[in-house]
Amino acid sequence: MHTFIIVYLNIYTLWFILVSRSSSGIDYRYETCGPRNCGYGPNISFPFYIKGLQNPYCGFPGFMLNCSSNGFPSLRLSETEFIVKEISYETRSLRVIDSAALNSDSNGCVVAVRNVSIPTAQFDLADNVTKLRFFSNCSDSILKDGGFVVGCDGRGRILTMYEGDESVGAALRSCERNTVAAVESGAEVVEVLRRGFVMKWRASECSTCERSGGRCGFNETTYLFRCFCPNRPRYRSCRSEKNRSALLVPAVIFGGAVCLLLCILIAFLIWRCKKKRSKSGLQTTNSDIEESRNFYLGAKIFSYKELMEATDCFSSSKEVGDGGYGTVYYGRLGDGREVAVKRLHEHNYRRMEQFINEIKILTTLRHKNLVSLYGCTSASSKELLLVYEYVANGTVYDHLHGGRSSLTWPDRMRIALETAGALAFLHRSDIIHRDVKTSNILLDTNMSVKLGDFGISRLSSVDATHVSTAPQGTPGYVDPSYQKSYHLSSKSDVYSFGVVLVELVSSRPAVDISRRSNEINLASMAVSQIERRAFVELVDEFLGFGKDGEVARMTTAVAELAFRCLHVEKEMRPCMDEVLSALNEICEGHHHHFGDGIFSSSSIQFESE
Repeated sequence: MHTFIIVYLNIYTLWFILVSRSSSGIDYRYETCGPRNCGYGPNISFPFYIKGLQNPYCGFPGFMLNCSSNGFPSLRLSETEFIVKEISYETRSLRVIDSAALNSDSNGCVVAVRNVSIPTAQFDLADNVTKLRFFSNCSDSILKDGGFVVGCDGRGRILTMYEGDESVGAALRSCERNTVAAVESGAEVVEVLRRGFVMKWRASECSTCERSGGRCGFNETTYLFRCFCPNRPRYRSCRSEKNRSALLVPAVIFGGAVCLLLCILIAFLIWRCKKKRSKSGLQTTNSDIEESRNFYLGAKIFSYKELMEATDCFSSSKEVGDGGYGTVYYGRLGDGREVAVKRLHEHNYRRMEQFINEIKILTTLRHKNLVSLYGCTSASSKELLLVYEYVANGTVYDHLHGGRSSLTWPDRMRIALETAGALAFLHRSDIIHRDVKTSNILLDTNMSVKLGDFGISRLSSVDATHVSTAPQGTPGYVDPSYQKSYHLSSKSDVYSFGVVLVELVSSRPAVDISRRSNEINLASMAVSQIERRAFVELVDEFLGFGKDGEVARMTTAVAELAFRCLHVEKEMRPCMDEVLSALNEICEGHHHHFGDGIFSSSSIQFESE
């Protein structure tokens, strides 16, 4: 009996020490993610973090700040450093100033202003922000007639105009160079540059966590929001942690009193206490899991059972598409919405990366020509399923090469324009699609484009010229320079889009082994024909190339544009904004044929068969 009592006293003492330590220790992430500053300016906390002072998990991806030489926090956009002067966490906004503007003197000396691309996945400009254009190397007439003229002691004069000024068009024609800065309207150029402008950010809401005494953060492994509490991280708030701590102290005191009064009952009390704690912990865990199941990376969570019912247990009769990474099924949700459900192949070891990729891209970007993501299953579900809007009219590939009705030339031109617009939007958001092809260009009932399949897409840094990664994509569309160097850039999408343009003009598939060996690759065949000016061989006769002069003009111009997109040197290819502009010019009849000098037999190479 004596030994029995000693054993249980030792067990209770050990349990008491462990519980006391767990309740009194401060979690290192809670301490690390406290507000910090650079010496001047606002205190920095979630969604921002200061490189070198706070860990990346203290902020949201894409919200890193640095401490500038003047002691203020700074944010880098494109190649420009912006000083962060003010942050309002209540309105989720910040005021930034181009660091170069701080060097502009009061005599009107304006340093060089560079174009800046605002990453729309993270920030929106405030409603009162407008564009201020800077024109240089201008003719004397425009310097006298329009805008504000500024300069440094009379040298290097720069003409400035707000967007919408009636003289902007004349300045564009009379000046050699122009750049655009974001500003708030005002009279003096130096004044508005020094005042900066306001941006609003997009990131997970932090107020629930902060009100409960926690500090917001981000799990870099699971891509989930985390609330760092004094004892340990939680999903949304520290409320359950506080409740647990409040109950813990009386439980320990009560246990100690019982132990002192009647040691023989310790075994029973420990068993009952452990049972209570286990049940309480299970309820808390279940509550946290249910809370996190509502959304994953901003996407609504659907249950596996719900999607099974929507697709009739993934019936083969509901299958509408199949690719290398997954099968797509038609489904109807309980609320009546028609959806497309992508079921990622289980044997594909990259499926989790692709699953996260599509969710991250489609929940942060919105464009009329990008397919909409309704939601997904949870990352721990039996299967990884993605739920999209249902696009009822099939793919461009189906219409060009399948059993669907043939596309008229106006339809094809609109498809080219809308696809180019979607890709240009992605590139401005630093997203590289990596798998541009006609089977990934969907058409709705109005024949409008919905670009889809972002499983292998990549985010490119605004400071990097390329991303190093193993080649992926579809034969016939893959950039040959990417295959050789493993250097992926937005120009790789331009090459793939060039193949799509040739398909729209010729109605031939990108790869066809029934063609002659030197024509199996459509890009190789098309460039040969364009170099020889043999457009009558390239263009689908159904389009009326020999009968309609306007069709002949436009198809020839589109083929020449495709030729530029297919250049072996990626630096020689146009960017997607330039491609979009060229297509608009072709539609408006302003496009001129390129000279024969661009058609050099050594200028284009293609991926090996």
